[in-house]
Amino acid sequence: GKENVDSRHNRGRGGETTRFHTLNVAQPVRFSRKCPTGWHHYEGTASCYRVYLNGENYWDAVQTCQRVNGSLATFTADQELRFILAQDWDLEEKTFLRMGQRGFWVGYQYVITNRNHSLEGHWEVAYKGSSEVFLPPDPIFRSAMTEKENVLCAQLQCFLLPTLRHHGLHSWYAENCYEKSSFLCKRSQTCVDIKDNIVDEGYYFTPKGNDPCLSCTCHNGEPEMCVAALCERPQGCQQYLKDPKECCKFTCLDP
Repeated sequence: GKENVDSRHNRGRGGETTRFHTLNVAQPVRFSRKCPTGWHHYEGTASCYRVYLNGENYWDAVQTCQRVNGSLATFTADQELRFILAQDWDLEEKTFLRMGQRGFWVGYQYVITNRNHSLEGHWEVAYKGSSEVFLPPDPIFRSAMTEKENVLCAQLQCFLLPTLRHHGLHSWYAENCYEKSSFLCKRSQTCVDIKDNIVDEGYYFTPKGNDPCLSCTCHNGEPEMCVAALCERPQGCQQYLKDPKECCKFTCLDP
């Protein structure tokens, strides 16, 4: 429900103006946010994504993602990867760039099995998650390695030019895990209240949107079983504004 004050003027008996006020007209509710501020939502996986531009080595990046209830990103389908490439991650910043590309740590590692004439090995998911994760193609090797290193870490390289990113062009590199790089975190979509606070599963909250009088239950990152409070217009006030974030709170604009 959303309050809607609609004043209509009709001619009553004797030519008098009759004034009708229609209050509390129910309207569809659209929830505008499923991710915290700074995160990008992708409906296809019901997930949130965020690039951290500060440079960290792979292991520190893992811990940073875990602190925000996420992990370094892995991908389940080509469409998800295309979504990531199409986003604007403030790529104009010039840190950690090579040949017009920016690299992000993501949640794969390359395990070396043979060091003969060329490095042979295979990709693995660094931290086991979805069984539907796809693995990258053969990587490009760039970092100098010691003979003791048997594991390299995955960098997804995307281009600065938006036209190249929107065509899905990218590269996969196997890098020394102790190099510093930007990184991409992924977490499940979550409930976000009207004041941009994250809401835990099962709790009541008012979703982000255009109705501060809704109370919903957070279930799997979605608002469910919503109840609306209906407000009467303020007494003795002809012109007023509703507070966009407080239920049944008005500011009178009369002189």
